[in-house]
Amino acid sequence: MCGIVGFTGVGNATPILIEGLETLAYRGYDSAGIAVWDGENIVMRKEKGQLQNLKDILASEPIGGSCGIGHTRWATHGEPSYINSHPHGDDKKQLVLVHNGIIENYVKLKSMLIDKGCNFVSDTDTEVVAQLIGDLYKGDPLAAITAGIRLLEGSFALAILFRDDPDRIYCVCKDSPMVVGYGRDGAHIASDIPAMLSYTRDVTFMGDKQIAVLSPEGIAFYDEFGTPIDKGSTHIDWDLDAAKKGSYEHYMMKEICEEPVAFRKTAEQYVSFKYRKLKTDCFPWSEEDAQSIKRIRIIGCGTAYHAGLLGKKYFSTLAKIPVEAEIASEFRYSDYTFEPGEMLFVISQSGETADTIAAMRMAKQAGVKTVAVCNVIGSTIAREADDVLFTYAGPEIAVAATKSYLTQVTVLFLAALSLAEVRGTVTEERIASLITELASIPAGMEKLIDSREEIQYFASREFVAQHVFFIGRGIDCALAMEAALKLKEISYIHSEAYAAGELKHGTIALIEDGTLVIALATQGSLAAKTASNIEEVRVRGAKVLGLTNGEMPDVDAHCANVWRIDKTNELLAPFLAIIPLQLFAYYMAVQKGCSVDKPRNLAKSVTVE
Repeated sequence: MCGIVGFTGVGNATPILIEGLETLAYRGYDSAGIAVWDGENIVMRKEKGQLQNLKDILASEPIGGSCGIGHTRWATHGEPSYINSHPHGDDKKQLVLVHNGIIENYVKLKSMLIDKGCNFVSDTDTEVVAQLIGDLYKGDPLAAITAGIRLLEGSFALAILFRDDPDRIYCVCKDSPMVVGYGRDGAHIASDIPAMLSYTRDVTFMGDKQIAVLSPEGIAFYDEFGTPIDKGSTHIDWDLDAAKKGSYEHYMMKEICEEPVAFRKTAEQYVSFKYRKLKTDCFPWSEEDAQSIKRIRIIGCGTAYHAGLLGKKYFSTLAKIPVEAEIASEFRYSDYTFEPGEMLFVISQSGETADTIAAMRMAKQAGVKTVAVCNVIGSTIAREADDVLFTYAGPEIAVAATKSYLTQVTVLFLAALSLAEVRGTVTEERIASLITELASIPAGMEKLIDSREEIQYFASREFVAQHVFFIGRGIDCALAMEAALKLKEISYIHSEAYAAGELKHGTIALIEDGTLVIALATQGSLAAKTASNIEEVRVRGAKVLGLTNGEMPDVDAHCANVWRIDKTNELLAPFLAIIPLQLFAYYMAVQKGCSVDKPRNLAKSVTVE
């Protein structure tokens, strides 16, 4: 959620910190600040609001120095304000730090520190950490940190400057991501990879309670007791331009336009299109493993959960395995008892989603095999899961997930197809046929993207809508949930998805004259039933937009407008149908003048509960 950057080395740290914070702005924030050692003191500049406010202050009150840390804050404790903005320091002005995460026992610690004479100026849990480490500091930064983290409960990623050790940055984390790397001019720290790509491609992902000490000469690592340890690095081969907006007005549009490439790149990791076969060695199960699976449980949050709903359809339809898809934040607090033969899939773009990590750890503790679907090599989920099926979406900057959702669904479909092949529930001929159709999906996506003016025009007439309802059956119902989420996320229009067959059981009462209803009808076997549901809302005054899989005359007859995808296998329809739904959400938000890439109150990576 919040963003951390840091640099120590050769040159002025301030522009490097600002560049890093600009790169991390997509994560969501309400204030920003930096702290730099200027040769005599640790000097802070921070401000509420947009990063530009901080830049304006730095233009009139610059800071020089080659060692510093920076932060973009997303408020959890205390309202957005100058006082609550990071960095924070201790009473004795011995140190300054920035923090991501939530300290759960901060009230108890704060009371203890007040009794010892500490004076607090903010409402944040972060200042409690600064005061705590300051109280424990007796001249040895490493000793103060190791003692401090033993007292902290909750999640944290900390970057700390000590006045007595001015060219070093001390870093430690627990249940909150932190990446360090050494580049051509010095050492860098960030809470996400894109902030470092301009300076180094070789990064190290910090483990829980591990400490990194960054200096101009290199990076040293220690365990939670202060004992030196060795850590390897991971090479990141993301295209640097992929993390930049280029000529697009918004990252979201750029990322939608990148979906054909992201889809193909991901699919090619697991499929040989030339031979129309799955690459069996890419999937983490033998024939014996596959036959022993009694149940699959899929866990995710938000968009990842919606991808899991489609995964549920794929696993149950193709591999004939009982499947449940659940929201991670609900599952982790359930009284569920795992049974022998269960397999848990966890889905997370960042690999750092707090509730998903907790659910995965719960399953691992019970001895359940865990498989991650993740976009980030070296992330917490990628490191801790038993096996990982990586997506190859590349960096995704817009808060609203688009290409990451598509690639998650792609991996889940191919995993289901692999299990079906090994279990013998589909024939080789059907697998070859599906792979052949899969190869044509990128061209179908490109066609939809190229004709997006139709969607833009529709949005220009409908953006005043106060309520939008999405309906569908089967796979379309799962897809409708993601479509509704996209619209509400970025346009702030109230939108909901309903199983079309459930309308008569209460929700049809919401239909008024002129209500916009978007009916998904990509499943030919359910088209007649869906057409009947469309007519039910139409005669009650709804304006219906249909989204169909090729020509569907029965559906067309009941819709005021129809968008079509090229006719494809019903299982593959979501790969195409999601494109116009994402574009619709985008253009509705643009028409309303909303902040498309950084919607209010939202963050890209939810690393706290």
